[in-house]
Amino acid sequence: MLSNIPLNLNELQVPTHLPIFWRSLADQPEVLQLAREAIDDLRLAHPESTPSNVQAVYMSPWKSHMLTDKFQPLAAEAIRTAKQVAKDHLFTDLEGLNLDLFVADCWGAIYEEADHTIAHNHFPSDFSIVVYLEAEPCCAPIVFDGQISVQPVPGVMLLFPGLLNHSVPQNTGRRVMVAMNLYKIPAIKTPSVVGEQAPQD
Repeated sequence: MLSNIPLNLNELQVPTHLPIFWRSLADQPEVLQLAREAIDDLRLAHPESTPSNVQAVYMSPWKSHMLTDKFQPLAAEAIRTAKQVAKDHLFTDLEGLNLDLFVADCWGAIYEEADHTIAHNHFPSDFSIVVYLEAEPCCAPIVFDGQISVQPVPGVMLLFPGLLNHSVPQNTGRRVMVAMNLYKIPAIKTPSVVGEQAPQD
């Protein structure tokens, strides 16, 4: 069958700039506190750290948002932020295109002395989110594409394209964060116009 024949693919490199967005959630301490509690709860229920590029003392399961409701308020803020970024900065009204966003992956990580993260990206996710819950001043930054370093600040959310490479160098101090991957999906809308009927089977 043709599907078993390897494709002869070629590649062109296009120099480009990818945006990184940030916002503060300092005005929503209850949302941040719930997420922090979620990590501690998961560490008790799932004490084995998840194998990944994250070489930290603890990383919760990939689908942590499905294991505790305490991540849901933060997930809602992540989706709201991504939709606003799409509309204001990427000139795309997702709702106008009948598209929605959902959290496919969510995990928490606790970094201690000498922990780090190997360079990687989150493709095929559309957006990736990082939220810092704890960050001592001396802790390691997140480094994008080996060039741009962003120092963690407690309560700050970062949003960036899922295909953007990033890493964390050897850490000092303490660093606790939540990460999420967001994907686009078709929005399913229910009839809202008077007299409009839903399709019949």
